[in-house]
Amino acid sequence: MVRATDAGGSSGFPQAAGCVDRQLIDGAQQAIEALTAAGRTVVTAESCTGGLVAAVLSCAPRAGQCLEGGFVAYSKAQKEVALGVSAQLLQRRGSVNREVALQMAEGALQRSRAQVAVSVTGVLGPDADEDGNPAGLVYLAVAQRAHGASVVEECIARGTPDEVRRRIVLRALELLREAAHVRRTLTPP
Repeated sequence: MVRATDAGGSSGFPQAAGCVDRQLIDGAQQAIEALTAAGRTVVTAESCTGGLVAAVLSCAPRAGQCLEGGFVAYSKAQKEVALGVSAQLLQRRGSVNREVALQMAEGALQRSRAQVAVSVTGVLGPDADEDGNPAGLVYLAVAQRAHGASVVEECIARGTPDEVRRRIVLRALELLREAAHVRRTLTPP
């Protein structure tokens, strides 16, 4: 049995009253405020974070004003079925790369009413994935419907799987804040 005073005590993360720490909630609140001020709604498409970006966003005050929802597509098959990621791409390159991250974000936009999508695909560890991608390799993408902007970012994060997951969620929230300020068309790198 886990007592409330024991929950998360050994993780080293600052604890909030609920199940999500204060730094994550603060990051989510900033993202929600920026997106709401810009009049944009958001959807998530997550693999290795398992829906944590959407969960953290839902903790922020006024999340209901801009959070449309999220997709959790952990397996390659689910990425294809739920988000329309190319089966050929998944077979040829695996699920941890720039193209898959971008197709996940674009697929989430196509399957929702949101104006902005953030996606995450990667390997938390502690071991490499079935395609040989190293632990800590993660790709994040942001796609925007009306602004035609897409950004894909490669991250190499070190630490335990929980530490990597947390860093990636924080980075996804930062990318959403940045996306709220995009006013022109960008080209994927």
